Amino acid sequence: MRVIGIDPGLRNLGWGVIEAEGVRLRHIANGICHSDPSATLAARLMDLHTQLTRVMMQYAPQTAAVEQTFVNKDAVATLKLGSARGIALLVPAQAGLEVGEYAPNAVKKAVVGVGKAAKEQVEHMVRMQLPGVVIAGPDAADALAIAICHAFHSQSARSMALAGGAR
Repeated sequence: MRVIGIDPGLRNLGWGVIEAEGVRLRHIANGICHSDPSATLAARLMDLHTQLTRVMMQYAPQTAAVEQTFVNKDAVATLKLGSARGIALLVPAQAGLEVGEYAPNAVKKAVVGVGKAAKEQVEHMVRMQLPGVVIAGPDAADALAIAICHAFHSQSARSMALAGGAR
């Protein structure tokens, strides 16, 4: 199963693609889609859409996962992040993929084992689970963690379905 994880951001939208075969994980690619902060919001969203669509076409994932956003004190920043998250949900949906959504603490718990892990711990565990990976930056590391989380959850769901169907 090929999985794309997406870490939404208006300036930097991280993405990471892995392959999961049972419990084995393999890094395929990762990167960051950038938008110009001096451009209009509409232009920035279109740019992120175009870049992420290219990634989807190039790596042809079979499923996708996006990190849920949290609401902070700056309502304007939260709304802009929500717009970028919309792009992160839209592009895989346009490709016909199911899109899983995970809270940041669920991703950390799946990858590190602790829901309040630091970013450095998450990146370290991503490197441990994907030996030899060269990570494009913190946003790409988060996206790979989201992909790993989704792979684990999908594997668990398949196992449960098989166990339920074996009766």
